Amino acid sequence: MKLPLKVLILAAYGIILSGTSGVYGQYSNHKEIISSIRSMAAKHPSLCTAATLAKTEGGKDIMVLTIGTGDKDNKPGIAVIGGVTGSHPAGRELALGFASNLLGNASSEEIKTLLGEVTFYVVPDLSPDATEQYFMDIKYERHVNARKVDDDRDFRFDEDPAEDLNKDGYITLIRVSDPAGTYIESKEDKRIMVSADLAKGEKGAYLVYPEGIDNDKDGKFNEDGQGGVNFNRNLTYNYEEFGSNAGLHAVSEPETMALVDFLFDRYNIYATFTFGPQDNLTQTSRGAERSPQAQGQQAQSSQAETPGQGRRMGSRKITSVQRTDEVVMRYASEKYREITGLKGSAQPVSDPGNFADWAYYHYGRYSFSTPGWWFPVERNTEPGVAFLKFAEEQGMKDAFVAWTEIEHPDFPGKKVEVGGIKPFVMMNPPADRLSTLAEAHYKFIVAMAEEHPELEFSNIKAEDEGEGIFRVTINVHNKGIFATCAEAGQNNIFTRIMRLSLQTSKGQTLLSGQQVQRIPRITGDGVEEFSWLISGKGTLKITAGAANTGFINTSVELK
Repeated sequence: MKLPLKVLILAAYGIILSGTSGVYGQYSNHKEIISSIRSMAAKHPSLCTAATLAKTEGGKDIMVLTIGTGDKDNKPGIAVIGGVTGSHPAGRELALGFASNLLGNASSEEIKTLLGEVTFYVVPDLSPDATEQYFMDIKYERHVNARKVDDDRDFRFDEDPAEDLNKDGYITLIRVSDPAGTYIESKEDKRIMVSADLAKGEKGAYLVYPEGIDNDKDGKFNEDGQGGVNFNRNLTYNYEEFGSNAGLHAVSEPETMALVDFLFDRYNIYATFTFGPQDNLTQTSRGAERSPQAQGQQAQSSQAETPGQGRRMGSRKITSVQRTDEVVMRYASEKYREITGLKGSAQPVSDPGNFADWAYYHYGRYSFSTPGWWFPVERNTEPGVAFLKFAEEQGMKDAFVAWTEIEHPDFPGKKVEVGGIKPFVMMNPPADRLSTLAEAHYKFIVAMAEEHPELEFSNIKAEDEGEGIFRVTINVHNKGIFATCAEAGQNNIFTRIMRLSLQTSKGQTLLSGQQVQRIPRITGDGVEEFSWLISGKGTLKITAGAANTGFINTSVELK
């Protein structure tokens, strides 16, 4: 068949419609991401819907894909989040790749069954204003949206951006030869600048700044560039008031508000998976140590906390991973390494007000986060040195801009050079790795989803006590590995309480037990027992569950 010229051109650039934008060896800009989202919804209308949550300050859409069958908001749900920071475009490729793989395999019995049991909410791109810098003529790692902010509080906005001094299209570093400097060349790799260690007798020889000019002459470089608020510093948990790029207040941005509103309205969500700089899948958080009296006990009330259980005394605030949640997180970590095959651990990153922490500590859900790709760093090795060694071993060419001397207006008469590791390359894999990584993470999330909280009735007994009175006993069993809700969320008003309802038939009377009662949180493979005394023969109908577990029904004949 002879293909049209337009199709041949698209094929040559590897952008014929694909499931995940990285399949053909390239990252996708925001328009391509939005196009892929809408294409998935159009191609799978019975499984998938697309909706716009908000527009950013820069006028870009934040969209969500809802994937599943049946009553989507009343069965266990998982949120898959990407694009939490603009320097990590890989995150949105992996989130979108998950959705693509899920829909692409929807005809298989495994996924067909899973979509009937679990709903997936995929938000691939939460920082489009920032991530678009990856596709601009001048590339630098931008973290902030398009809101104008006076970052240096000099009553001017965006007046000191980065400048491409060597005209290579990348913003790297400048180094200035100066005996008063605090930096030296690394002994392991002279291309990398490191802080001089006075304890080792080292003396600084360079000043180091981001590539640019001090436009406002305040002694700082590029401190008030385009835009101003970082989504991944704008959430409420450990929010840093007056922090760098944190926003005027927590949840100040339309994209942040839209996402948290969407999630709070989805009571069925029991876990979130985030593709971002935070990592708790290769570096699992440990739960707080309990006192001997609290060993093996779960907190029964937020009014009486035991010291050392990860809550502040006299407070509902959780300050560490709860014990029963830690068990599930460790299981997830083991499965992550097993399924993805990734070795080592990502470099620890802890941003105040980040999404992954908020999802656990304030939203009260199981929260898993991974950058999805990293390079190995040995202990006591500078990350830049480790990366350049890794890049050479992996054949990653063109990752470093060689130091080149320039004339700089702020340093007349001094030797100034531009160079350094290129932006984005330390956090994002080569584009030809995206397809493989997306598939591996799809398999991991599916494996975790198959362990969702799932209720069943067991050990149903109807004992005749004489004189038309029956004792009915029933167990509610959680078949999943995940608890019916995270321990962090059991006292959270945005976690639905499971309830058990008994409906008698005509002529029956409830003598003992409650007709409607609360079901306590049930850990993985856990059981809760309930019983009633009923006078009269006939059919009893029993319903149990909540949005985050789904609902189950059964009937018992008394005769």
